Parts: sequence; C-alpha cells; structure tokens
Amino acid sequence: FLVMQVVRAPAVSGPLRSWIGGRYHNSVAAAARVFFDDINPATGKPICQVEEASTADVDSAVMAAKTALPKWASMKGAERGRILNRAAQLLRERNDELAALEVLDTGKPIQEASVVDIVSGAECIEYYAGVAATLHGDHYQLGGDTWAYTIREPLGVCGQIGAWNYPIQIACWKSAPALACGNTVVYKPSELTPITSLKLAEIYKEAGVPDGVFNVILGRGEVGSHLVSHPDVAKVSLTGSVPTGKRVMNAASSTLKHVTLELGGKSPLIVFDDAKIENAVSAALLANFYTQGEICSNGTRVFVASAIYDDFLEVLKSRTNKLIVGDPQDPATQVGALITKQHMEKVLGFIESGKREARLVCGGRQVSELGDGYFVAPTIFADCNDDCTIVREEIFGPVMSVLKFDSEQEVIERANNTPYGLAAGVFTQNLQRGHRMARSLQAGTVWLNNYNLTPIEVPFGGYKQSGIGRENSLVTVEHYTQLKT
Repeated sequence: FLVMQVVRAPAVSGPLRSWIGGRYHNSVAAAARVFFDDINPATGKPICQVEEASTADVDSAVMAAKTALPKWASMKGAERGRILNRAAQLLRERNDELAALEVLDTGKPIQEASVVDIVSGAECIEYYAGVAATLHGDHYQLGGDTWAYTIREPLGVCGQIGAWNYPIQIACWKSAPALACGNTVVYKPSELTPITSLKLAEIYKEAGVPDGVFNVILGRGEVGSHLVSHPDVAKVSLTGSVPTGKRVMNAASSTLKHVTLELGGKSPLIVFDDAKIENAVSAALLANFYTQGEICSNGTRVFVASAIYDDFLEVLKSRTNKLIVGDPQDPATQVGALITKQHMEKVLGFIESGKREARLVCGGRQVSELGDGYFVAPTIFADCNDDCTIVREEIFGPVMSVLKFDSEQEVIERANNTPYGLAAGVFTQNLQRGHRMARSLQAGTVWLNNYNLTPIEVPFGGYKQSGIGRENSLVTVEHYTQLKT
C-alpha cells in the first residue's frame, strides 16, 4: 500500500522584513514601524507578521540596486550564467521545503506545489543562465569604409511586482531574464504571499549574486506605487489584475518607463464534436479547478458543440464530484483554499449571480465543514449565455461556465467577444480546423488538444487588455535590454 503523509511546512519566524542590499533590513525607528498579518488560507489563522516597507525603505532598495548595477552589468554573461545556474540548483535541492512554504502561504495543494512551482522556477533560471552568455549586438556594413554596430545594454534598475497565486514561480519568471541581461532588481511580492520571495533572495545570495543586485520589499499597494513611480527605476513588470495594470501603466508614464504587464483573462476553451470527450473534460478540469481556479489563463468559458453537449456535461459532472477538496498539506487533496476570506466572498457572490442566470450542475457552495479556511466547492454552471455575469467577469476561483455552440464561425465570434485576450484552447481531431481556429482566436496563447502548458522556452502574454509585452523565451531579452548604435 502507498502511504501518503501530510506535509507540514517548516516554522516561519516573524516578523518578516524586506531584503535590501543582501541582508534583512531594519526599518525606521521602532515607533514608526507598521506590521500586518500573513494569513494561512487553509485555516484563517496568522502565519507570522510582516513589516511593511516605508517610503525610505523603498528608496534604500532602489539605491542598493542602482549602486550594484555597474559591477553586475559589466560582468561577463557567462559568469552571470554560472551564478544563476547555482541558484537553480539550490532551488531544486530545497524543493520540498519551499513547496511546503508555498502551500502554507497560498492554500494550493502540496501535490501541485511539489512538482510545479519550484521546479518551474528553477527551469526558468536555468534557461536564462544559458541565455546570459549569448547576448550580443550586430555589425552593419554600410559600403566602402563605413560601418556601424550595435551594443545590447541592460536597462538599469527593474521594479517588479508579483502576484499571489504563484509567488516563487513569478519571482523567478521576472528576475531571471532581468538578471541574465545585467539589470538589477527591486522585487515586491504580493503582501498576501511574501515568504518564498525572501527565500529566493537568500538563495540568490548563497549562489553568488552580489549584494544589492536582487532586493525584496514587503508591503501593500502604497509600497508598490512608490516603486513604480520612483525616478531611478527604468523598467516595471507587473503580474496582476487589469485595473492594477492600468494604474501601474499610468504611474510609469510619468518617466516613460519600460513596462511589461501580464494581466487577467476570461479565456475560451472550445470543444468541437469530434473531440475526445475524456481528454477535453480533463482539460476543462485543469483549466478551471487547478490551483482552485486562481490562474489568469484559465479557460473559464467552456464552449461545447451542441452534438456532444449533454455527453460532455455528464462526464464533466461525474469527474468534478470526485475531486477532493481538503487540507492543502495533504497529498490527496486536489482543490485547496482560496487566498483570503474577502476573495472567497467575492467568488461566492459570483456563484449566487450564476444561480440566477444559469443552471447549477454541481458545487455552488462554501465547504464550511473544513473549518475556518476559505474553501469553495468546484462549481459548474450549464446553459450559460454570453451576457451572464459569470461569463463576462474574471472570477479567479473554481467556477466554470459551459456554453453551447453550433458552428465554427459562431464560436469564433463569441470567443473573441471579450476585452481580454490572454489564452484560448481548442479541442478537435481535425488539425486543419485546429490551426485555422488558432489563427482566428484573439489570444496571446492558443493550445490545441491541451491546456495551461507554459514551457519557459515559449513566450507568454496577452492580447487586448490582458497585457503588454511577453514573459519567458528569448523575446524577453528585448524587454530587458536596450540597443545602442
């Protein structure tokens, strides 16, 4: 028999403090310090206290990054790469400890975090460790004895703001390309999930990243606002909501900073009548209930061809009812806790709206028998229409809307009828149709007969209001360097 044991995270001693200049930073005079609680979503109880960075702390972090820039930028790319490779190795060695901390902070199941969150972060750092030594300019022969050349140089200090659903993965996705290209970083994790970004800072230092090259500032919205508007920050990268992205872009415009925004979505997952139903249902479950639905690229509008609509719903309902909602630290758990009580109440509000507008297939309630944690049952609504609130709005929770369609052109028009454009999925055995759909859908990423795979080698980002710029792949070199002719 296979015996699965509940994984307990190591104790977290607080208060957590910002990491500036290669060490934990003692903030202003004790009387002026501000603290807030970091809450475990699975219990509703505090994990530890967090000390909020002051305006002076943000200034200190930017100054530390600015001071460290010349040495780091002038280092050979191969040397930066060796340091980053060592950091990736340390991440892998500490996978279990870091995964347990991520579960404590986010409420996601350990069966996800142990095989995805830290591993994907390490893969990202390894990828850009290899890229660092390949950075180069170009030579232009202009005729006769005349020629020109370009030099690719770092932008400078990069202000980066992470999200709470994949804290360490996003910290790696943002910091690795920036550091590989010779920039320095001031990183602000979400105030809801600060723990593992600090662990990443410790790992970078142990790997050989010089003091001041990677800094972490802790705090809520005002801390991020000061970072974004700081005149010595050359680049801002945000993963967050569309309203937050608009505010960041507006603040960054005052000094014309370079901006990358990875924002929200309301992505379509389209299932044609020739699709393999079990495979399409697996994708729908992954695209709605993985990480309890708190993924920006989720395919929450599931369009199903009329001919297989009832069969699809029958299989979908059966498999959804078997999902295990429970203690995120239990390896058997498949659906964990939502990030905060406020967010859970927001999701439950959308569910009540869905009950008025569509047909509830399963779920539709808070799982209150699990105690004071923020658990919501995986929820499916059928017979939805395009005007339903749950179809139009990004819910960011375990809520799926299933819609019926009759023709290819119809579903293209309906799928594209949204201000978002982050991702899309198509399930069909007709490859011609699959590639035709991929060209027609207005989305930054389109999956064929799969969903939510984001290998580091390929670009990820959105169309329309789902973002600006791309993360991952070689494309990010353009976002973290500038050309001198």
